[in-house]
Amino acid sequence: MNKILKLSLILLGVFTVIISCKKSDVASEELTSDMAVNADSISSSAAVEKEGSTRKFIRTADLKFKVKNVTQSTYTIENITNKFDGFVTYTNLQSNIIDKFETKISQDSTLETTRYNVENNITIRVPNKRLDTVIKSISKQIDFLDYRIIKADDVSLKMLSNQLSQKRSSTNEKRVEKAIDTKGKKINDIMEAENNLANQKEQNDNSKLENLSIQDQINFSTLTIQIYQHESVKQEMIANTKDYNYYKPNIGIRIIDSLKTGWYVLLDVIVFIIEIWWFLLIAIGGFLLYKKYLKKQ
Repeated sequence: MNKILKLSLILLGVFTVIISCKKSDVASEELTSDMAVNADSISSSAAVEKEGSTRKFIRTADLKFKVKNVTQSTYTIENITNKFDGFVTYTNLQSNIIDKFETKISQDSTLETTRYNVENNITIRVPNKRLDTVIKSISKQIDFLDYRIIKADDVSLKMLSNQLSQKRSSTNEKRVEKAIDTKGKKINDIMEAENNLANQKEQNDNSKLENLSIQDQINFSTLTIQIYQHESVKQEMIANTKDYNYYKPNIGIRIIDSLKTGWYVLLDVIVFIIEIWWFLLIAIGGFLLYKKYLKKQ
């Protein structure tokens, strides 16, 4: 009786371990599936500017993912961009041929098979505060996510540096202008002062333009998107192109044409011989003289 009880407990323990392992495998598969399919996870609130904050961020995002249909997803992404007051700066929709071959079906038909994939590289710019909303809306097109990269560069100090440089340049401009008006006497001094003034204005303009460019990148984030789909196959029935032998005439016509050609060649030979009669005459005379000389010898 004790042996039967011990055996029952051992079997119960083995079954419990097996069931636990299966549940663990199922949970692992579900987790992996969620990681591959859950496209909403690409949304991010990284480096979102808070109200009252003095920090300024240039935010960019790089996405690559597979879609069901590249063309339809392209239209959807463009519509989403327009909906959230953004704009498309670049798009390159193209098909890349992987393989192409022909299979002869009959004497006048050939099946042309083309294997290809479709992809598109898109660059869009959207308002910075709507970046995450746009990414979340685009994520609905994802069939498989390859990667998502979001960068936020803090440019607060760079903008402050440009503003201080611009302020210094403006102060120097005023001082140089005043010096030219009040103390500029010699032409060389005036020319040197004018050159210094031009350099100060150029530095001032460059700092101002750089700040405007940075502010534009702050206001509008840039998204670079690569989308692709499964390899596609296109088959098309085309008519066979007849080869050279198909257009050759029958044997009777070819024999008649050959006789005509031979006759024309014979006529050409006769005409040629007549044209060189003088050469033949000299050759015959030389042969007779040579033969006569041999007889004397």
